[in-house]
Amino acid sequence: MPRKKSVAPKPNTSRPAPEHAKFPYLLRNLAITRPNQVWATDITYIPMAHGFVYLAAIMDWYSRRVLAWRISTTLGTDFCVDALNQATEKHDLPYIFNSDQGSLLADSKFVNELRSKALKVSMDGKGRYLDNIFIERLLRSVKHDEVYLHAYYSVS
Repeated sequence: MPRKKSVAPKPNTSRPAPEHAKFPYLLRNLAITRPNQVWATDITYIPMAHGFVYLAAIMDWYSRRVLAWRISTTLGTDFCVDALNQATEKHDLPYIFNSDQGSLLADSKFVNELRSKALKVSMDGKGRYLDNIFIERLLRSVKHDEVYLHAYYSVS
């Protein structure tokens, strides 16, 4: 009898993959004084009645404004690239784009999209959630102030 696989989020999705590029953290001691100077992104999972949905959001650090977001029922890079393209189509390009070293955000497809837009890439250190605290707090608020209160049954 085949073994059943869990639909829960897999462990270690925030760990950098050995083959993925690593970038320095460029925001240490940087004064952020204007919009579009620094954007940040992160991904979280949202529990549903049957499975999970993944949410990627992009935020401007100066204004704390959400510039774009996408959801996906699968954990792949495409929805992250879609969110990035949505943000860059609607807003001026940032000088620095910051993320964690998670496997999707360090994937060559996502990094190549950043490079094609000539953005400086900044990545948090391992276990340094405070390096990307604004987007982390946003995603926590979405989950605690919206998702957990409504217990959504479906993606729509």
